[in-house]
Amino acid sequence: MTAAFKADPAFETGSVIACDWPLCQVRLQDDARYPWLILIPRRAGLHEIEDLTPAERAALMHEVVRAGELVRELGQAAGRPVQKLNVAALGNVTAQLHVHVVGRRHDDDQWPDPVWGRGAAVPWGANGLQAAVSRIRLSSGG
Repeated sequence: MTAAFKADPAFETGSVIACDWPLCQVRLQDDARYPWLILIPRRAGLHEIEDLTPAERAALMHEVVRAGELVRELGQAAGRPVQKLNVAALGNVTAQLHVHVVGRRHDDDQWPDPVWGRGAAVPWGANGLQAAVSRIRLSSGG
């Protein structure tokens, strides 16, 4: 997309790049408690959804829905089918525009509270992370 795009370094500490879609970089949150993707539009200087063009906003919504489908796949593969999708563009810690798509269950450790900043992340582990990223890439056609 834009040569000037660079994901905020804060994303490096808690997530890994899974693939790129037409608009967004797709990252897997390294927290096995939840199937959790982060979409970062690959445009420099974005902070709010309103910073996108109308066509980019439509593309973002399409990719959010697609991410929700993948989050459900990840939950199913882990034996914990998703009961509710949480979608949010918070940006309180990292101002760069990004959208979280998180699979939730009524029996998860934070239900019904939000997951952001709650409890210690449980890393996927090398094999789990590789398997989840592979699943995302396969489902994304790459």
